[in-house]
Amino acid sequence: MIAVVIPAHNEVRRLGRCLSSVTEAARQAMQSGHQVEILVVLDRCTDGSGAVARRHGVHTLEVQAGNVGEARRAGAAWGIERGASWLACTDADSQVPPHWLVSQLACGTDVVCGTVHVQRWQPWHTAALRQLYLSRYQAREGHRHIHGANLGVSAQAYQRIGGFRPLAAHEDVQLVRDLEALGVPISWTARHSVATSSRRDSRAREGFGDYLAGLEAIL
Repeated sequence: MIAVVIPAHNEVRRLGRCLSSVTEAARQAMQSGHQVEILVVLDRCTDGSGAVARRHGVHTLEVQAGNVGEARRAGAAWGIERGASWLACTDADSQVPPHWLVSQLACGTDVVCGTVHVQRWQPWHTAALRQLYLSRYQAREGHRHIHGANLGVSAQAYQRIGGFRPLAAHEDVQLVRDLEALGVPISWTARHSVATSSRRDSRAREGFGDYLAGLEAIL
């Protein structure tokens, strides 16, 4: 069984598009014989994110962590308790391609680190910023980027290293580093890139939004 874990903090505007894409990816995986469960971890949500998730017919788990590492950890624990052998992670402001889950499993490794791409640049993002971003991003096989928006890991390997650490930022990077330290095989692939938001009001500090802001600052 595949468990898809999506942390969300007040994502009512973007969560629906995310879940539509994940539902399609789940449909393709189920056509290939896999069972898929989708979970939205509602972390201190005070908006209509829960209602959006329920309209899409997915599972929800409410937590009061205010911490993306704890939210992902809670979601992974939920999936493993339900018998998941594979954990797939994305973010509430992202949209996965239809072959996302099938492609992760086809890699044949215990960990799959995928790439992301900006779905739509905002008017305030200059051509210089876009050029700088693209010059620093390796959208190819063998890249070394780590994104919680496009990450897959076997439940067995995940449990070996104790799972996500309860970090407010870079919990995805730490997870992969812990797995690397154990010598767990990792696929670094660009075959199922995930579209992500280029918004400024990012929910996770030191995440993708802050990375873009940092690039703006050096121009």
